[in-house]
Amino acid sequence: MKKLALLTFAFALFFSVNAQVETPQPSPFSKIEQKVGLTDITIEYSRPSVKGRQIFGSLEPYGGNIWRTGANKNTIITFSDDVTIAGQNVKAGSYAIFTRLNSKTDWDVMLYSDTENWGAPGEWDDSKVVASAKVEVMEIPFNVETFAIDINSITNNGANLELIWEKSYAAVPFTVPTGDKVQATIDKALAGPGMADYYNAAVYYTTEGKDPQLAKKWMDKALSMVDKPRFWHLRQKSLVYAAAGDKTGAIKAAKASLADAEASGNAGYVKMNKDSLKEWGGL
Repeated sequence: MKKLALLTFAFALFFSVNAQVETPQPSPFSKIEQKVGLTDITIEYSRPSVKGRQIFGSLEPYGGNIWRTGANKNTIITFSDDVTIAGQNVKAGSYAIFTRLNSKTDWDVMLYSDTENWGAPGEWDDSKVVASAKVEVMEIPFNVETFAIDINSITNNGANLELIWEKSYAAVPFTVPTGDKVQATIDKALAGPGMADYYNAAVYYTTEGKDPQLAKKWMDKALSMVDKPRFWHLRQKSLVYAAAGDKTGAIKAAKASLADAEASGNAGYVKMNKDSLKEWGGL
Protein backbone atom coordinates (compact mmCIF):
# COMPACT_ATOMS: atom_id res chain seq x y z
CA MET A 1 0.00 0.00 0.00
CA LYS A 2 2.85 2.37 0.87
CA LYS A 3 4.62 1.55 -2.44
CA LEU A 4 1.42 2.29 -4.35
CA ALA A 5 1.07 5.66 -2.59
CA LEU A 6 4.69 6.57 -3.37
CA LEU A 7 4.23 5.54 -7.00
CA THR A 8 1.05 7.62 -7.29
CA PHE A 9 2.85 10.63 -5.78
CA ALA A 10 5.77 10.20 -8.19
CA PHE A 11 3.44 10.13 -11.22
CA ALA A 12 1.56 13.19 -9.96
CA LEU A 13 4.81 15.06 -9.39
CA PHE A 14 6.12 14.10 -12.85
CA PHE A 15 3.01 15.31 -14.64
CA SER A 16 2.73 18.52 -12.59
CA VAL A 17 6.36 19.46 -13.32
CA ASN A 18 6.07 18.61 -17.02
CA ALA A 19 2.55 19.95 -17.61
CA GLN A 20 2.43 22.30 -20.59
CA VAL A 21 -1.32 22.89 -20.86
CA GLU A 22 -2.13 26.50 -20.04
CA THR A 23 -5.71 27.46 -19.21
CA PRO A 24 -7.35 30.84 -18.56
CA GLN A 25 -7.46 32.09 -14.97
CA PRO A 26 -10.95 32.43 -13.46
CA SER A 27 -9.97 35.92 -12.26
CA PRO A 28 -7.55 37.29 -14.87
CA PHE A 29 -4.71 39.61 -13.90
CA SER A 30 -4.89 43.28 -14.89
CA LYS A 31 -2.47 46.18 -14.67
CA ILE A 32 -3.35 49.87 -14.90
CA GLU A 33 -0.76 52.59 -15.42
CA GLN A 34 -1.97 56.17 -15.18
CA LYS A 35 -0.24 59.53 -14.83
CA VAL A 36 -2.13 62.09 -12.76
CA GLY A 37 -0.48 65.48 -13.00
CA LEU A 38 3.19 64.52 -12.76
CA THR A 39 2.62 61.46 -10.55
CA ASP A 40 2.76 57.89 -11.89
CA ILE A 41 0.19 55.48 -10.46
CA THR A 42 0.13 51.73 -11.07
CA ILE A 43 -2.56 49.27 -9.97
CA GLU A 44 -2.09 45.49 -10.21
CA TYR A 45 -5.04 43.26 -9.40
CA SER A 46 -7.07 40.21 -10.40
CA ARG A 47 -10.61 40.58 -11.76
CA PRO A 48 -13.28 38.14 -10.51
CA SER A 49 -16.67 37.88 -12.24
CA VAL A 50 -20.20 37.62 -10.86
CA LYS A 51 -21.01 34.30 -12.64
CA GLY A 52 -24.64 34.28 -11.50
CA ARG A 53 -23.82 34.82 -7.82
CA GLN A 54 -24.86 37.58 -5.45
CA ILE A 55 -21.60 39.27 -4.47
CA PHE A 56 -22.15 42.09 -1.99
CA GLY A 57 -24.25 41.15 1.01
CA SER A 58 -23.82 37.43 0.31
CA LEU A 59 -20.51 36.12 -1.01
CA GLU A 60 -18.94 39.24 0.53
CA PRO A 61 -21.19 39.96 3.52
CA TYR A 62 -21.86 43.37 5.05
CA GLY A 63 -21.26 44.21 8.70
CA GLY A 64 -17.55 45.02 8.67
CA ASN A 65 -16.28 42.16 6.52
CA ILE A 66 -12.87 42.99 5.03
CA TRP A 67 -12.76 42.28 1.29
CA ARG A 68 -9.48 41.92 -0.57
CA THR A 69 -10.84 44.28 -3.30
CA GLY A 70 -10.25 41.80 -6.08
CA ALA A 71 -9.13 38.18 -6.18
CA ASN A 72 -6.01 36.05 -5.75
CA LYS A 73 -3.01 38.03 -4.47
CA ASN A 74 -3.54 41.43 -2.86
CA THR A 75 -4.60 44.29 -5.08
CA ILE A 76 -1.59 46.63 -5.04
CA ILE A 77 -1.45 50.34 -5.82
CA THR A 78 1.86 52.17 -6.27
CA PHE A 79 2.43 55.94 -6.15
CA SER A 80 5.62 57.56 -7.47
CA ASP A 81 5.10 60.59 -5.20
CA ASP A 82 3.56 61.32 -1.84
CA VAL A 83 -0.22 61.74 -2.24
CA THR A 84 -3.14 62.74 -0.03
CA ILE A 85 -6.18 60.52 0.54
CA ALA A 86 -9.08 61.69 2.72
CA GLY A 87 -6.79 64.30 4.29
CA GLN A 88 -4.14 61.71 5.14
CA ASN A 89 -0.62 61.92 3.76
CA VAL A 90 0.51 58.73 2.01
CA LYS A 91 4.19 58.31 1.23
CA ALA A 92 5.34 57.25 -2.22
CA GLY A 93 5.41 53.45 -2.40
CA SER A 94 3.22 50.37 -2.79
CA TYR A 95 0.16 49.46 -0.72
CA ALA A 96 -2.51 46.75 -0.65
CA ILE A 97 -6.09 47.95 -1.09
CA PHE A 98 -8.67 46.48 1.30
CA THR A 99 -12.32 47.40 1.63
CA ARG A 100 -14.41 47.12 4.78
CA LEU A 101 -17.99 46.46 3.72
CA ASN A 102 -20.02 48.20 6.42
CA SER A 103 -23.34 48.23 4.54
CA LYS A 104 -24.80 48.42 1.06
CA THR A 105 -24.11 52.16 0.93
CA ASP A 106 -21.14 52.58 3.28
CA TRP A 107 -17.61 51.23 2.70
CA ASP A 108 -14.17 52.04 4.07
CA VAL A 109 -11.42 51.78 1.45
CA MET A 110 -8.06 51.27 3.15
CA LEU A 111 -4.42 51.30 2.08
CA TYR A 112 -2.42 48.67 3.97
CA SER A 113 1.37 48.73 4.20
CA ASP A 114 1.77 44.92 4.06
CA THR A 115 1.28 43.82 0.43
CA GLU A 116 2.30 40.17 0.88
CA ASN A 117 -0.99 38.65 2.00
CA TRP A 118 -3.13 36.33 -0.11
CA GLY A 119 -6.54 37.78 0.51
CA ALA A 120 -7.25 39.61 3.74
CA PRO A 121 -4.57 39.27 6.45
CA GLY A 122 -5.11 36.39 8.84
CA GLU A 123 -4.65 38.87 11.67
CA TRP A 124 -5.65 42.44 10.85
CA ASP A 125 -3.24 45.10 12.13
CA ASP A 126 -4.68 48.64 12.34
CA SER A 127 -1.15 50.06 12.64
CA LYS A 128 -0.52 49.01 9.03
CA VAL A 129 -3.44 51.08 7.70
CA VAL A 130 -1.74 54.16 6.22
CA ALA A 131 -4.98 55.75 5.01
CA SER A 132 -8.70 55.02 5.25
CA ALA A 133 -11.46 56.72 3.27
CA LYS A 134 -15.14 56.36 4.08
CA VAL A 135 -17.01 56.35 0.79
CA GLU A 136 -20.64 56.41 -0.27
CA VAL A 137 -21.55 53.41 -2.41
CA MET A 138 -24.00 54.12 -5.22
CA GLU A 139 -26.21 51.62 -6.97
CA ILE A 140 -25.80 51.67 -10.73
CA PRO A 141 -28.69 50.77 -13.09
CA PHE A 142 -26.93 47.89 -14.80
CA ASN A 143 -24.88 44.86 -13.85
CA VAL A 144 -21.06 44.95 -14.17
CA GLU A 145 -20.08 41.31 -14.64
CA THR A 146 -16.32 41.62 -14.06
CA PHE A 147 -14.84 43.62 -11.21
CA ALA A 148 -13.07 46.79 -12.40
CA ILE A 149 -10.76 49.35 -10.83
CA ASP A 150 -10.16 52.58 -12.69
CA ILE A 151 -8.73 56.07 -12.25
CA ASN A 152 -11.11 58.74 -13.54
CA SER A 153 -12.12 62.38 -13.14
CA ILE A 154 -8.46 63.24 -13.70
CA THR A 155 -7.26 66.80 -13.18
CA ASN A 156 -3.75 68.25 -12.84
CA ASN A 157 -4.03 67.90 -9.07
CA GLY A 158 -5.91 64.69 -8.44
CA ALA A 159 -8.37 62.02 -9.53
CA ASN A 160 -10.81 59.38 -8.29
CA LEU A 161 -9.90 55.77 -7.61
CA GLU A 162 -13.04 53.93 -8.70
CA LEU A 163 -14.31 50.47 -7.69
CA ILE A 164 -17.10 49.04 -9.86
CA TRP A 165 -18.71 45.59 -9.59
CA GLU A 166 -22.13 44.02 -9.78
CA LYS A 167 -24.43 47.01 -9.21
CA SER A 168 -22.12 48.93 -6.88
CA TYR A 169 -19.91 51.96 -7.57
CA ALA A 170 -17.55 53.69 -5.11
CA ALA A 171 -14.99 56.45 -5.68
CA VAL A 172 -12.04 57.49 -3.51
CA PRO A 173 -10.76 61.01 -4.29
CA PHE A 174 -7.04 61.65 -3.92
CA THR A 175 -4.70 64.54 -4.64
CA VAL A 176 -1.15 64.62 -6.03
CA PRO A 177 1.62 67.23 -5.48
CA THR A 178 1.62 68.65 -9.01
CA GLY A 179 1.82 72.26 -7.87
CA ASP A 180 4.89 71.63 -5.71
CA LYS A 181 6.65 69.67 -8.46
CA VAL A 182 5.96 72.27 -11.14
CA GLN A 183 7.08 75.08 -8.84
CA ALA A 184 10.33 73.23 -8.13
CA THR A 185 11.09 72.97 -11.86
CA ILE A 186 10.20 76.64 -12.37
CA ASP A 187 12.47 77.70 -9.49
CA LYS A 188 15.32 75.59 -10.84
CA ALA A 189 14.94 76.91 -14.37
CA LEU A 190 14.73 80.54 -13.28
CA ALA A 191 17.74 80.11 -11.01
CA GLY A 192 19.83 79.36 -14.10
CA PRO A 193 22.32 76.58 -14.79
CA GLY A 194 23.87 74.77 -11.85
CA MET A 195 27.46 73.75 -11.16
CA ALA A 196 27.13 70.45 -13.01
CA ASP A 197 25.70 72.20 -16.08
CA TYR A 198 28.66 74.60 -16.37
CA TYR A 199 31.20 71.89 -15.51
CA ASN A 200 29.89 69.32 -18.00
CA ALA A 201 29.62 71.95 -20.73
CA ALA A 202 33.24 73.05 -20.17
CA VAL A 203 34.55 69.46 -20.25
CA TYR A 204 32.54 68.69 -23.39
CA TYR A 205 33.78 71.81 -25.22
CA THR A 206 37.38 70.98 -24.34
CA THR A 207 37.04 67.33 -25.36
CA GLU A 208 35.49 68.32 -28.69
CA GLY A 209 37.90 71.18 -29.35
CA LYS A 210 35.19 73.84 -29.25
CA ASP A 211 35.73 77.47 -28.16
CA PRO A 212 38.38 77.00 -25.44
CA GLN A 213 37.87 80.49 -23.99
CA LEU A 214 34.17 79.87 -23.43
CA ALA A 215 35.02 76.47 -21.88
CA LYS A 216 37.44 78.21 -19.50
CA LYS A 217 34.77 80.74 -18.54
CA TRP A 218 32.28 77.95 -17.83
CA MET A 219 34.82 75.99 -15.75
CA ASP A 220 35.55 79.05 -13.64
CA LYS A 221 31.82 79.58 -13.12
CA ALA A 222 31.32 75.92 -12.17
CA LEU A 223 34.11 75.82 -9.59
CA SER A 224 33.04 79.15 -8.11
CA MET A 225 29.89 77.28 -7.04
CA VAL A 226 31.86 74.63 -5.11
CA ASP A 227 33.15 75.26 -1.58
CA LYS A 228 36.22 73.09 -2.07
CA PRO A 229 36.92 71.69 -5.55
CA ARG A 230 38.28 68.14 -5.43
CA PHE A 231 41.14 66.60 -7.41
CA TRP A 232 38.88 65.40 -10.22
CA HIS A 233 37.45 68.92 -10.64
CA LEU A 234 40.92 70.47 -10.61
CA ARG A 235 42.23 67.91 -13.08
CA GLN A 236 39.59 68.95 -15.60
CA LYS A 237 40.27 72.61 -14.84
CA SER A 238 43.93 72.11 -15.72
CA LEU A 239 43.00 70.51 -19.04
CA VAL A 240 40.54 73.28 -19.88
CA TYR A 241 43.12 75.96 -19.04
CA ALA A 242 45.79 74.20 -21.10
CA ALA A 243 43.46 74.02 -24.09
CA ALA A 244 42.76 77.74 -23.66
CA GLY A 245 46.50 78.52 -23.75
CA ASP A 246 46.78 79.46 -20.08
CA LYS A 247 49.74 77.26 -19.15
CA THR A 248 50.35 79.05 -15.84
CA GLY A 249 46.76 78.46 -14.75
CA ALA A 250 46.91 74.86 -15.99
CA ILE A 251 50.05 74.14 -13.93
CA LYS A 252 48.56 75.75 -10.83
CA ALA A 253 45.36 73.67 -11.15
CA ALA A 254 47.33 70.47 -11.83
CA LYS A 255 49.50 71.00 -8.74
CA ALA A 256 46.40 71.53 -6.59
CA SER A 257 44.83 68.39 -8.09
CA LEU A 258 48.05 66.44 -7.47
CA ALA A 259 48.21 67.47 -3.81
CA ASP A 260 44.57 66.49 -3.20
CA ALA A 261 44.97 63.20 -5.11
CA GLU A 262 48.06 62.30 -3.02
CA ALA A 263 46.18 63.13 0.20
CA SER A 264 43.24 61.01 -0.97
CA GLY A 265 45.47 58.08 -2.03
CA ASN A 266 44.29 58.16 -5.65
CA ALA A 267 47.27 56.85 -7.60
CA GLY A 268 45.58 57.24 -10.98
CA TYR A 269 45.11 60.99 -10.61
CA VAL A 270 48.58 61.35 -9.11
CA LYS A 271 50.08 59.84 -12.26
CA MET A 272 47.90 61.84 -14.66
CA ASN A 273 48.77 65.12 -12.96
CA LYS A 274 52.50 64.35 -12.85
CA ASP A 275 52.47 63.44 -16.53
CA SER A 276 50.74 66.70 -17.43
CA LEU A 277 53.03 68.78 -15.23
CA LYS A 278 56.09 67.27 -16.93
CA GLU A 279 54.54 68.06 -20.32
CA TRP A 280 53.79 71.65 -19.31
CA GLY A 281 57.14 72.24 -17.57
CA GLY A 282 55.63 72.34 -14.11
CA LEU A 283 57.89 69.67 -12.60
